[in-house]
This record gives sequence, structure tokens and C-alpha cells, in this order.
Amino acid sequence: MSGYDRVLVVDWSGGNDRGATPTRDAIWAAFSGETAQYFRNRQVFEAWLIEVLEAECRAGHRLLIGFDFPFGFPAGIAKNVTGRSDPFALWDWFAARIEDGPKANNRFDVAAEMNAAFEGIGPFWGNALPKRDIAGLPRLGSTRTADVPERRVAETVAKGAFPLWQLAGAGAVGSQALMGLPVLARLRTQFGADLSIWPFEATNTPIRIVEVWPSLTVKGAPPEGKIKDAWQVETLATQIACLSQDALWGLLHADMPDTARAEEGWIFGLGQEALLKADPDTTLRPPPLSNDCFALPAGHYWTPVEEALALLEARLRPVVARETRPLSAALGRVLAADVIAKRSHPPAANAAIDGYGFAHAAIGDGDQALPLHPGRAAAGAPFEGTLPFGQALRVLTGAIIPEGVDTLVLEEDCAINTTHVAFRGPVKRGANTRKAGEDSVAGAVVLRAGLRLRPQDLALAASVGVGEVSTYAPLRLGVLSTGDELAAPGADTDLHQVYDANRPMLLGLARTWGSDAVDLGHAPDDRAALAETLSQAATRCDMILTSGGASAGDEDHVSALLSDSGSLALWRIALKPGRPLALGVWDGVPIFGLPGNPVAAFVCALLFGYPSVQALSGAGWRGAQGFTVPAAFTKSKRAGRREYYRSRLNEDGAAEVFASEGSGRVSGLSWATGLVEVGEPEKLIDIGDPVRFIPFSSFQI
Repeated sequence: MSGYDRVLVVDWSGGNDRGATPTRDAIWAAFSGETAQYFRNRQVFEAWLIEVLEAECRAGHRLLIGFDFPFGFPAGIAKNVTGRSDPFALWDWFAARIEDGPKANNRFDVAAEMNAAFEGIGPFWGNALPKRDIAGLPRLGSTRTADVPERRVAETVAKGAFPLWQLAGAGAVGSQALMGLPVLARLRTQFGADLSIWPFEATNTPIRIVEVWPSLTVKGAPPEGKIKDAWQVETLATQIACLSQDALWGLLHADMPDTARAEEGWIFGLGQEALLKADPDTTLRPPPLSNDCFALPAGHYWTPVEEALALLEARLRPVVARETRPLSAALGRVLAADVIAKRSHPPAANAAIDGYGFAHAAIGDGDQALPLHPGRAAAGAPFEGTLPFGQALRVLTGAIIPEGVDTLVLEEDCAINTTHVAFRGPVKRGANTRKAGEDSVAGAVVLRAGLRLRPQDLALAASVGVGEVSTYAPLRLGVLSTGDELAAPGADTDLHQVYDANRPMLLGLARTWGSDAVDLGHAPDDRAALAETLSQAATRCDMILTSGGASAGDEDHVSALLSDSGSLALWRIALKPGRPLALGVWDGVPIFGLPGNPVAAFVCALLFGYPSVQALSGAGWRGAQGFTVPAAFTKSKRAGRREYYRSRLNEDGAAEVFASEGSGRVSGLSWATGLVEVGEPEKLIDIGDPVRFIPFSSFQI
């Protein structure tokens, strides 16, 4: 990506609350590679944006944010109004006066107050309040007399751009600026030195905000079924995110008039549209991990398990591409963006049963008999009109509740003839009905980013009108075995060799974890050959698991190569089975060097590999989940390291452990259904004592 971890583009609105149903001319915001989100009003958006920026700053991320309204006015305007030739003084002037709520704001009155700073009538025009004239704010632009420039220099260069002073109707850029600049002024105050505004400030801050005009480079009609505003912010965010570092630097340091940098502002990409319109790679990939991302603090030798896990959690982030997929092809994928309900579910009040509907006020206690209306309401065939008060109507499950009906009675509880329906009261008001939005409300988040989509999640997304979702591509997880002592399973071999049990085991784990398993084969104890294998693997994989060669001996070539590359972090972890875990980065791809013994490789893969795979896949860090059960064994454990015993629960729910703790006893892995975890302190375990059991299902196997 172009020097920023995330790019966000916002299509702004100067009007009032647009309602729950996504619509054009509202606020739409899209991160690069993600589906645009709809915001019904500025208050909802500002609260969301602040939460996002705080989270991104905590994570150490850099953001480039584009808003599609002018950041400044023609040269001289700020001084005429505030006494200072400072665009931020004018922002603060607006922020001190604008009163903004979901249903109403005072932008027309503030515009009239600003007009009073000029001789004559104007420059703002377009009072859209039908019942109130505002002194100093003309309804028509043609009645203005103030001698004020109609456009900034940027609008004279950007052909088709609207001037700044219109407050109502198509192209009301003035209202967008009046309602947007106070929001930016508050962001400057809240985030201080972490935020800068281009082109007025040249500071290289974690958050940089630029002025954009999506129609500058995103032209034509949107795809069928897509709202143009949403499509434009999605596309522009992708265009910006696909810029190279050099191209981005060029755009941020573009030639522009001195008045633009000092006071008027400038449209990002103006005059260099070809850079933005270059065909982008729509499957965006984050930058690779740095070589030192696994470095341990000085002085560490034996690293506790909890500390090792915390270090990994803090340093890993998604490394896979983002892509948009239809629901039919999204099963098992990890959501890269929240799923927002396009409409409520149910969209209207409907019937939960087959029965008869009526107005609750028309009945009382005891036996009831109501005249039967000849019509009916069914799913997909609504009743037209209003049911007369005091009558009953045949209503079928899923039918929209007609006007005049607020209560239903089950047909099995009714007696019916050709003219009447009878039932026994009392009946609770609203009985057997489902309210509109009872399940999900339009505009609400129904599925959170990081979720690996299950069939039931697809059903939820479909129920609220979502047909496609932004997901991460599957992590390409490579598995490589090393060592001259290994032979392929089933091959004729000498006694000095062992069959490679690790590779099929680790490939199986990769598949069950939702990754694309990449079989990298077997590398001999030859450093040059191993280096070539890793270089080729780095072009095919997002993460690599190796087994063997992860310690510090003469034939531990994985550790040696990572050390030569300057990325080795040999974590000696205080656990059994396991201990050596070689971590490094090869050509930007993280490598987890697991022990060679199958049991140690398996346990380390579960404890460290599984949560790391989830983090790199976009699903977020997911540690082991266990529960307390009684022990069905005795054990005397020495202090110093955390131990894991192959275990399974007996018929009484107590944890049995495998007879041998040897790291080469692969049969114990097949026998077990989980692990018993015992902490670092000295421990004497007797039958019936509570122990922590971690089922293999906690690791998605």
C-alpha cells in the first residue's frame, strides 16, 4: 500500500437525517478494498469516525482520509470574516456557530451571518426554508451583488466542479462545507499532533486528511444495483491505496498556486488524474512484515508461554488481500469489513402464524365473534386497503400486517363459518405478530469484521438485503519439512531414517484452519537448497511452517538462514513439549520454525501457530479456550515451565492423560481429544483435583 496502512474516502452530505434505508446524497464512507458503509446523519458518522481513529492510533497505523467538500474559500474570504488569512480561523468560526442535529441545523442562518461581512448581497445563496425568509441570504444566486470570487483556483482547473456558495439544490457544495468544516475542526482539536490537514500542513502525521472530488477520476455509471456515491468512494479509496510510495509523494507535493497551500486548499490528484486512474489491483494486499517484527527484548532467554503469546498478538496483523465476494462464494471467508443491514428484517410488521387478524380495541374478555372480511393477507400477496374496525381478516404466516390490524389469533383457536370468526378472549394486544426490524434494523451492523462466515451468517446477511461482502482472501499457509533423516510415508527406507509425520499433520491443520495449504515438500540438510526453497515459497505463501532445524545445532539450517538474513528470533519458550521456536521473516513472509519431534511440533502449532494464522488471516487473535475438569491421573510436576499432556475425558468427565510424555509418541496425539495445561509453578496433582482441559475443538480441529 502507498505508505498508509488504510485509506478512507468519505462522500459528505450537508442535509438532515436520511433515514435507515441506504440512499444517494447521504454520507458514504469506504476503506480501501472494503464495501462502503452508509451513515444516516453526521452525528452517527462523527461518533464512528472518532472510534475508528482512536483504535487505529492505538494500533500504530497510519491513515489517509479524503473528504469530498472544500477545505477553504477563495483568497481573502477568511480575513474578511475573521480578520486573519488563516483557513483554520474560518473553520473555528463555523464550528463556534453551527448547531447541528439529526433533523435540523442552522446552516442558512450562519451563511447569512457570514454574508453580512461583505458589501452588497451574498456570496452565499440558496435559502431552502420554504416558510422563512432570512435577511441577507437570497434564495436565487442571480440576485447577489457582493464582489466576491465565485470559485477557488481549484474549481477553475477542475472542469465541472461546482462553485462554493450554493446552499440548496443540486450541487449544493456550500452546505457540505458549512456542515463539514466544524467536524474537521473538532478532529484537529481532539487528535492534535497526530493529525494534519493537506495542503495547509506539511507535517507527516499518522492521520492525514485531504480534500477529494470522486468525480475527478471515478466517472460514468455505477455497476447495476450499486448506489453511485457508494461506488465512487469505494473506487477512489482503491485508487489511492494502489499508488506507489513515489506516486503518493508526488500527489502530496504537487504543484499548486501559493494561495492554495496558504488559504484556499486543493483537490487531491487535481492535475495528475492519470496517476489515480491507472488500473488498480482490486485485491489489495497490506505491506509485508518487517524483518525485526519478532525481536525479543534484551536479556530474554526463557520466555514464558503467556509472554510469548502476548508478543505475537501485539506484532501480527492481516497480511492477506481484501476482495469483494457474492454471498454464494463467501462461506468460510473472513469478513474484512462490518456487514451493514441494507434494510430492516422483517422490513414490515408481519404475521407469525396462520390465523385471523383484527384491531385489539374491537374485542374484550370472554367469547368473541367478529364479522369475517372476504379478503385475506398472505406472504407475497398483501391485503390492499384498511380493514374496517370490528371485522376480522384471514392472515397467513409471513403476510404484512394490514392497516387496521394489530393482533392475531391462531386459527386452531377459532371457530369459523362463512360470515364470522369466533374465539375466546382475552387476547393480548400484538399477539402473534412480528414487529418491523424486530430481528435487524436497517443501518445496523449485523456481522462484525473478523468473523469467519458460517452458513447461518450468510442467512443473516441475505435477510437484510446484502448480496456481497468484503472478505479477506484465504491465508496461503506453506508447510515445509527439513532434515536428511526424513523419508516420504510409504517409501522403502533404511532404519536410520524416519517417516515424515509432521508434513501431513501440519497440512491437515492448515486446511482445518481455513487456509489454502501449500505443500512445500521436503528440504535436505543443505543450506543453499533450503534458501532457494524458501525464496520460491515466499512467492506462493503468506506464512510458512517448517519443522526441524529450528534450534541452534550444526544441522539446524532454518535457524541459521534466518540468522543470516537478520530476522531470526530464537524463542526458547518455557514449555514442555516444545521449547525452541524459530521465528523470522523471509522476503516479507513470516516463518514459524517448529520443533522436529511430532508431538512438540503439534503442540507448538496449536499454541502459537493457530492464533497467529487467525491474526494473519484477518480473523483476529484467538487464544486457546479451556475449562476446568477433575483429574483422572496423578502427577508431580517441577517448577519452571508450563506443561501440556495429551488427554481425553472419560465417561465421568474427568481428564485422563496418555501413558507416556515422550515427544516422539505420535500415537498419543491420535488417542487424545485435547490437552491438559499445567502452569509454571511446582504442582502435585492427585485424582479429583481440578485441572484445565483444552479441547482440540478450541483450535478448530
